Amino acid sequence: MDGGSQYNLRTVEEVFRDFKGRRAGMIKALTTDVAEFYEQCDPEKENLCLYGFPNEQWEVNLPAEEVPPELPEPALGINFARDGMQEKDWLSLVAVHSDAWLLAVAFYFGARFGFDKADRKRLFTMINDLPTVFEIVTGSAKKQAKEKSSVSNHSSNKFKSSAKARGSESAKYSKSVESKDEEEGLDEEDEDEHGETLCGACGENYASDEFWICCDICEKWFHGKCVKITPARAEHIKHYKCPSCSNKRARP
Repeated sequence: MDGGSQYNLRTVEEVFRDFKGRRAGMIKALTTDVAEFYEQCDPEKENLCLYGFPNEQWEVNLPAEEVPPELPEPALGINFARDGMQEKDWLSLVAVHSDAWLLAVAFYFGARFGFDKADRKRLFTMINDLPTVFEIVTGSAKKQAKEKSSVSNHSSNKFKSSAKARGSESAKYSKSVESKDEEEGLDEEDEDEHGETLCGACGENYASDEFWICCDICEKWFHGKCVKITPARAEHIKHYKCPSCSNKRARP
């Protein structure tokens, strides 16, 4: 509802500050102020939108009347789905649309003020370093933070286990771990690389206290227990093929 003419967002830092303020307002609506937000989204009312403002406030209101609007508009009619879904699912849906709107507004300012490729990349990187509204609302941001706290041990175990399973082939996968030992400045980069690795069988995240193994064919990682491979058995495997790749090779 606030026009872009009120802002003089000429730099990446200013646009990012605007993004953070709007994001904070929307997170507040969907978490600490959720009872008030729920009440305002009456399905009997007309199409309503959730707006976040740079001052970290939020508002449920009708969409802008001007066409086209000065700023991109958030998702329309969020109130209509309120009573037809579980509350947590409805809030998650609003959160997803809120993330999309926040990006749209940020890159609208970027286009309006002539950000070049480097500026756009820097803006996205700054935004991407923050958890999304969806991740905050669903609690997955806390889970990711907890997982990242064990990534240091996790990365070390990954190298040790894969070295047993793959012999000399493990060198190409150990590069990031070796770099971490040699250069402490790469710790954060390693965390980002390994923190979201999922088991190719069960889809769960790896834990630092579990054995895992990498397939030489598809290069996916697996919990040892999921593919019935123990550390002792892995010591005698030079080239590991996961069950899926083994089945493919067996077909005529």
